[in-house]
Amino acid sequence: MLTVHVAEASPELAVLVDGARVAAVGPYEEVAAADPRARVRRWPGVLTPGLLNPYGPELLEHAYHPDPREAERLGTEPVLGERARSLLRADATALGASARRGVGRMLAHGTVAIAGEPRARPVQDAVRRAGLALAPRPHAPEGPASLWPSPLVLLPGPVVGGPARFAVFAVTDLAALARSGPSTCVATVIGGRLVHRRA
Repeated sequence: MLTVHVAEASPELAVLVDGARVAAVGPYEEVAAADPRARVRRWPGVLTPGLLNPYGPELLEHAYHPDPREAERLGTEPVLGERARSLLRADATALGASARRGVGRMLAHGTVAIAGEPRARPVQDAVRRAGLALAPRPHAPEGPASLWPSPLVLLPGPVVGGPARFAVFAVTDLAALARSGPSTCVATVIGGRLVHRRA
């Protein structure tokens, strides 16, 4: 189904999605006129290319993402270090379940790609199923692994014929995104699919 995505604070960057690909990019009026049959999704904030998280393997293979039922005991943030290693060794399914929850949290932060290549099969499966792109990483990132890396790394903008991969943040502009961070994400689209939408 053809869909135009447009955000209130960035009408100059609307995206027409046809399946998994971008069919048109530009000002809303032009993109909407490209195919009047397309449905329109209007979002608050700004539409961006989406974020690259430089801590892919660290967050998905070496951190433990608690299940909501574990929040009282473990909290809601990723668990790192020896405690994470212990939790991930708890049973054969722990790594895959943690990775799926971690990927879900990345999507909720507007992440559409990770740097580095996971080696563990359950993590590779979680990344592949979500459609997260993999980017090369020439050197290890500095600082602790975080769902909110600083500075934020925006990917190149969507192009006609390229993958329909972007995110929308409830901010007024990119400077506000840098200040407020990716927890302001309202929608993440990968492969033309809405993989995260803030309730």
